[in-house]
Formats: sequence, C-alpha cells, structure tokens
Amino acid sequence: MQPDPPVIAILGARWPDLAVEELVLDGYQLRRSDGSTYDEILEAAADAVAIIAGPRPPLDAAALQALPAKAIVRYGVGVDNVDLVAASDLGKWVANVPDYGTEAVALHAVAMALAAVRRLAQADRALRTGDWGFNSLRPLHLPSAMTAGVVGFGRIGRTVATHFGALGFSKVYATDALAPIDPDVAESVVLMRLLSSSTVVSLHAPGAADGTPLIGRPELAMMRPGSILVNTARGSLVDTEALVAGLARGRPAFAALDVFEREPPDLSVFADLEDRVLLTPHMAWYTEQSERDLRRKAAEEALRILRGERPRYPVAEPGGAG
Repeated sequence: MQPDPPVIAILGARWPDLAVEELVLDGYQLRRSDGSTYDEILEAAADAVAIIAGPRPPLDAAALQALPAKAIVRYGVGVDNVDLVAASDLGKWVANVPDYGTEAVALHAVAMALAAVRRLAQADRALRTGDWGFNSLRPLHLPSAMTAGVVGFGRIGRTVATHFGALGFSKVYATDALAPIDPDVAESVVLMRLLSSSTVVSLHAPGAADGTPLIGRPELAMMRPGSILVNTARGSLVDTEALVAGLARGRPAFAALDVFEREPPDLSVFADLEDRVLLTPHMAWYTEQSERDLRRKAAEEALRILRGERPRYPVAEPGGAG
C-alpha cells in the first residue's frame, strides 16, 4: 500500500480552485480550509508539513505550538496574522510574497487618485439625484497645477511616482526612510514637507511593527487644505479616527482607501462623509494575472522550504529573525 502523500494546508484562500498550487506542489495533498478559527486551523493542519495562508487565519503562538508544520507562507506581503517570534522559537520558517501585484496596486492607487482629482464618485451621485452640471464639483484642477507625494519608494511606490510624472503632475515628491529615491523619478523630501506640499499623497510604506500609525492627527494637520490622501498599502498606516476628524476640517479634503485598520471595516465611521471618501474592498492587488503570480510564488516558497532550501523572502527563520 502506498503511503498517503504529505499534507499542505491551504488556509483562507479566496479563489475557487487550487489548480495553480496543485501544479507546483505535485506529490502533496492539498487540504483547504477557511481557517478563520483555532479549531478550523487545527482540523486542517494537524498533520500538515506546510501551511500557505491568507491574511485572516490567526496563526498565533497557541496555534503554532499545536501544529507540526515547519513552513508557513503568507499569500501576500503582510504577516500581521502570524506570531513571528513564536514561529522562530518553535523552529519554523515564515515567508511571504512581496514581489507580486506591483502593476495592479500601482494602477489602483493612481486610478483612485485620478477619480478623486476629477471627483468622479461625487459627480455620479449628484447626477443620479438630478443635479445636472458641475457647479457642486468646483474647483477642479489639472495635474499640471498639482503636486503629488509618494510615501514609500519600493516597487509599488516607484511605479506610482513614475505614473504621476507621466500624467503631468507639476512635481513629484517621495520619501522613504530605507530606500533611495531616484532623482529621475521623484524629488526626495522629508515626510512633513511632502505632506505640507502635496495635493495628492499616496501611501506605499510598510506598517510599523507595533501598529503605530504613520499618519495621525499631527501629520493630517500638516496636509494642504483640499488635498487628497490615497492608501492602498496598509490599513495600520492611517489613524482612522484622526482621518475622520481631518476630513471634517478639509485636511485632507478627500480620502481614497482600499485598506483599513480593521477589515472588513466599520463603514459607519464614514456615514457623514459620503462625498469625501472613495472606498474599495482591499482589491488593489487583484487582477487575474497578479492572483496567479501570487499563488505560484507562494507555492514555490513552500516547496523550497520543504526541500531544505532557504526561501527567497523569509520574515522569520528557525532560531532567529529573518
């Protein structure tokens, strides 16, 4: 009798099949689960040699202690749902997939920015209520009369800055504490100057390890009256309560958000700000192409670890931080 193939648990995947993963992980049994509770995680991964997980399954210290898997791979970049210290102490690898969806997220960020610049959501709502014309949408300005600021100059931030330049923004500023700014793409400035000088601010920075927002009341108070804040990066980057207060004061005048401090978000906090926000459901990363790329790369990372190789993008490793 042939032994059963080793199990890899797929937790919290949002697509209808596992065809991409099966192609890469030939020879393994893939066991799928929503993995939204501790019991669901244990049921799916009790005998798994590896786990590939979405952003929601809570892989805390207790769950990791109970699981034999030595490889945990996140579909995507964020690892907030994985206790990295516990994983390392328990001799587990944790890896993520940071190099996918660059084009998709950049496109979404720029699309949200332009929709805000042209006030498309407000125009649609006004027209549907019988308001013909554009007096209620004044003032509108061309990109050539505006300045764009990009916070974070990694793969996505650089691409967004390049798009802003190509669209004719009069100046493109960028700030990043770690990555150098390409002067051919953007002018390097400190965060406070970027916030105080930019008409459109697009966030592409990683979140702080302790969850402290990058953009809170002091930072929002620095923004220009009438400015636009776009966040397609991390919900934790922006203090939601402070943003709501800032929108009421017009600093910024408009926010375009694809990510939120808690997901799904409590939309009641924006109830009185319908004309000042554009919201999408954490979809910036998604296209059919980027989804396939993410799935393939996550499966390949799991396979590397199972073969005894070092993953391309470790965020925690056995016995020490990645």
